[in-house]
Amino acid sequence: MFSIDNHLSEFYKQFPEGRHQPVIGITTNYADGGAALSEKYYSQVVAAGGTPYLIPPVADRDVIVNTLEHLDGLLLTGGGDFNPLWCGEEPSTKLHGINAHRDLPELLITRLAFNRQIPMLGICRGIQTLAIALDGEVDQDIYEKGATIKHSQDADRSEPTHTVKLAAGSILHAVYHTDNIAVNSFHHQAVRKAGPRFRVTAKAPDGVIEAIESSEFKPIIGVQWHPECLEKEGLKIFQWLVTQANNFYIAKKVHNRVLTLDTHCDTPMFFPQGVEFSHRDPRILYDLHKMTDGRQDAVIMAAYLPQPKIGERFSQTIDLEGISRFNPDLAEKYIKTKEVQTSKGTTVERTIAPNDYADLIFDKLESIVRDNSTYISIARTPTDLYEDKRKGRKSIMFGIENGLALNGDLRNVKHFAQRGVVYITLCHNGDNDICDSARGSNMHNGVSQFGEKVIHEMNRHGIMVDLSHAAEKSFYDALDISSQPIVCSHSNSRALCDVPRNLTDDQMRALAAKGGVAHITLFHGFLKKDGEATIMDAIAHLEHAIKIMGIDHVGVGTDFDGDGTVRGMADASEMINFTLQLLRRKYSERDIAKIWGGNWLRVMAQVQSVR
Repeated sequence: MFSIDNHLSEFYKQFPEGRHQPVIGITTNYADGGAALSEKYYSQVVAAGGTPYLIPPVADRDVIVNTLEHLDGLLLTGGGDFNPLWCGEEPSTKLHGINAHRDLPELLITRLAFNRQIPMLGICRGIQTLAIALDGEVDQDIYEKGATIKHSQDADRSEPTHTVKLAAGSILHAVYHTDNIAVNSFHHQAVRKAGPRFRVTAKAPDGVIEAIESSEFKPIIGVQWHPECLEKEGLKIFQWLVTQANNFYIAKKVHNRVLTLDTHCDTPMFFPQGVEFSHRDPRILYDLHKMTDGRQDAVIMAAYLPQPKIGERFSQTIDLEGISRFNPDLAEKYIKTKEVQTSKGTTVERTIAPNDYADLIFDKLESIVRDNSTYISIARTPTDLYEDKRKGRKSIMFGIENGLALNGDLRNVKHFAQRGVVYITLCHNGDNDICDSARGSNMHNGVSQFGEKVIHEMNRHGIMVDLSHAAEKSFYDALDISSQPIVCSHSNSRALCDVPRNLTDDQMRALAAKGGVAHITLFHGFLKKDGEATIMDAIAHLEHAIKIMGIDHVGVGTDFDGDGTVRGMADASEMINFTLQLLRRKYSERDIAKIWGGNWLRVMAQVQSVR
């Protein structure tokens, strides 16, 4: 019994020594000068099949970030009151003892875990941690707010003393398969408002909120009672957490092995606002932090050029002053100034050519990469992408949205190919000199004579022809003209959302027959005509495209920062949630790799093989 070799022999009777268990971080209390934790918490985690990982209340940045790297799930435990100043409130006379050592560490780790999509369970104080950290509100004392039943029992902790009603369709309802359960109760604070990221899923008979869960399709629950003390009934919630943590572990492993590529975003549109790509900048949906949080490897960033109206010049459609502010050196290089005589006298006119504007965007992207070269690189080929992933770097690729960037000059096709542009979206919201737009006026009845030359030149120089935004006639013309497969970098299904911008089933079939790909996008108006679109609508469009075209012709082009964003997949930090949805639907890792860019890279390699 007291021989370590005898005990170790049980470990070494098999290989590997132990089976995988998801790692559940557990926040600890601070008492008597040190970290402390009730045995009930970690025992329930072990009983549910998880490995407990105790987290002391430390607010150090490096400690928290390195801790999160090891976690598959997070358990926020009970304890003393929060300092109400964290909620912007002064203390009530009913406030009990606060625990200042815990407040900041737990609020930080909760927000960071949320950004990383880590499954979470908050218990008692833990539900309040979720609310305070994520834009909800907490009552300092529920009896001041009209609570009428006893919420701080004298009975043993294992004894349920009141009931709660579970919301239909909630996670808790699915866990317990009933409308009402009996719980224990040890609190005088409670969530007042769940906030925009949560919905209320359980209430006590007096209306006190007893549970919340994510309203964004994320595995996050907070409960006001103490399930760790309720043995088998309480274990069910821990089993839910461990299951979700295991799913997250699997998704992380998939992202470690699979190259994930988003084929369209418009983040460069925000450069004139002075955004910081190396910060977690709330003004943009793509930055280094969000890509890392979402375990996203690569993105094609588009130089978007708005289509001028008839009689309008390109320079009038963009923010020249903003461009000058975000990089004066680039502005001086590309923006032309001249004096113009008007009826009111002499004025200075500032202009920029469409091709120069695209080059300015690419110069800015290259400067961002130079400043962050340890973590991100410019990629031009599939080989570049895989090499970046092997070296642990993110990748940016160049795209052009609107062939207006060619400025009517075929020589610019070769120029942009040499810059590393991987696709040109032939038009945007309006007809141009290349082709008619889905939102145009049928200027050419499809692809123009110049547009035909553009497509041939793109084929010759290895640039992918992108027909997102094109009119249906333009689509079929380009399909006939191009000697290479064409792509739709961010287009959805018209059968599910009947707007001209989306692809019909016949278009999808024709695209697939020529070896091309169509990538679903997250712009709500292309996902759903009425009501709010969510990640579930994006999945529905993907699965419809798979049904029509097959798994080898689909992918994802979010249109983040170009109005693409939905609940459940709101920015680059939430990309792994898409993988979780695919795994729940039993897609194989091979198929997930195709969806996350493998199909696109097959076409890219074929198109670039002519170089």
